[in-house]
Amino acid sequence: MSLRISRFVFLAALLGAGCSTVSAPSSYSMRLDPNDPRLLERRAQIAAEAPGNYYIGRRYWLKGTNFWGFVRKPGQQWDEAKLVMLSEKVKRAPDRLPEDGPDGSRHGYDHNYEYKLYGEFSGQRVYDPNSNQILPEFVLRDYELISTRPGFLFHPNQRFEPLRVPAIPKL
Repeated sequence: MSLRISRFVFLAALLGAGCSTVSAPSSYSMRLDPNDPRLLERRAQIAAEAPGNYYIGRRYWLKGTNFWGFVRKPGQQWDEAKLVMLSEKVKRAPDRLPEDGPDGSRHGYDHNYEYKLYGEFSGQRVYDPNSNQILPEFVLRDYELISTRPGFLFHPNQRFEPLRVPAIPKL
């Protein structure tokens, strides 16, 4: 009997090792200042974006996960963006490279890059087993690189946590 329990505990630990948590630490929300001048300036820049038939995407890469990153409409703030699974039926993702290539030439090299994305949401939802999330599918048709150093995503005080799926903060 104890051997079965030990196997169960081992399998549970093994299966959980690749998973990332979805919640943000409680101290994270306390650091967010909705009146931070840097945040207000960013929000004004986004609000002034030209409308059009495109999306803005921010690559958010975590080792082991399958989601692509955050996608929003032009003029829509990042706290309204959706974490998406990217469909490559039409166009391959910009970082479609081997996962074990040399630094700078491997899948995920473009973490935090910002793109202009052309495509649409398929209406389908796709399961990412490593982050344990069911996410909307975005069908990529084309892209243009906007910036390799676009700055913060949600808030200037946000810190990248390589083992944590980011929660979109409520400001």
